[in-house]
Amino acid sequence: FLSQVDPKKPVGGHILAHASTTRIALRKGKGELRIAKIYDSPDLPESEATYAICEGGVCDPKD
Repeated sequence: FLSQVDPKKPVGGHILAHASTTRIALRKGKGELRIAKIYDSPDLPESEATYAICEGGVCDPKD
């Protein structure tokens, strides 16, 4: 009997959930593409944005 951890469960549990205002899920897309998803915020709608990590830091993804 093996217990598997849910890969989409946020770290920190209820303590961090109540201590933070906005929660963002980060995941890897195709190639160098990354995706940030706002999924819990009182001020912002649930949405996604794509980005890449470049030599200079975070940048817009190349088409």
